[in-house]
Amino acid sequence: MLTVDYDRLGLKSGHQLLDLGCGFGRHAYEAARRGAHVTACDMAVPELVNVRNTFGAMSVAGELEPHVECSQVAGDATRLPFGDNSFDRIIASEVLEHIPHDIDALAELTRVLKPGGLLAATVPTFGPERLCWAINSEYHAPASVGGHVRIYTRNQLRAKMTGVGLRPQDAHNTHGLHSPYWWLKCAVGIDNDDHPLVKRYHDLLVWEITDQPKVLQLAAKALDPIIGKSTVIYAEKPATLIDR
Repeated sequence: MLTVDYDRLGLKSGHQLLDLGCGFGRHAYEAARRGAHVTACDMAVPELVNVRNTFGAMSVAGELEPHVECSQVAGDATRLPFGDNSFDRIIASEVLEHIPHDIDALAELTRVLKPGGLLAATVPTFGPERLCWAINSEYHAPASVGGHVRIYTRNQLRAKMTGVGLRPQDAHNTHGLHSPYWWLKCAVGIDNDDHPLVKRYHDLLVWEITDQPKVLQLAAKALDPIIGKSTVIYAEKPATLIDR
C-alpha cells in the first residue's frame, strides 16, 4: 500500500532515493522496482534487517534490475548521516508527526536533497486525525514510545517546508477508506483487533489492497479528498544560480 504517488514525485530509474523512516520498506521496495538506488533509513534496526532481507529476496527473484543498489542505514532524522546534496528524491512517509523537533528534521532533509530535487512528506490528515485523538487518547501514544506529537494542517506543513528553504508544490489526500477503520478502532479499543466489526473492516481493506476491486477504487477516489487518512505534500529544493 503506497501513500506517495511516484508519478507526482517524478521518480526515475537511476535516481538516488532516501526513504526516511522506512519502516518495513513499502516505499523503498517500489522505488527499487522502478530502478532507483534506494537508501532505507530508520532508527529501528530490526526493521532495517527485514528490509535488507526483502531486498535480497527481490534481487534473487529477478524483481530488480542488475544496476539497482539498495542500502540500509540506521539514523536520526534530525542528524542524518549523509552528505549535502546526496539524493534526487526523498520520501518521509508518516514520520514528521512523531518527531518533537520537526523543523530540525525538515532542515536535514533539505540539506541532503539535491538542488532541483523533490521531497514527498506524508502526515496524517488534520480532520480524520483530530477525530481519532478526540475518540481515544491512546491512539497517539506518548512521544517517548514513538507516538504522534502533533497534528498538521496542510498550510502548517507547507509553512514549515518554506521556512527551511523548500518550495511546496502539489498536494493531495489518500487512503480515504482507512479513516473509518481507525475511528472504529479508537471507539472499540486500539488493541481490540478481535472485535467483529474491526475484523470485517480489516478484511475489506485487505481486499482493497490485494484485489483492487473496481467498487472500492471508486469509493476511495470519492473519499480521498474528504477523509483521506494521509496528506501528501511534494516540495522542491530550489536550484542555485550556479546549477541553473
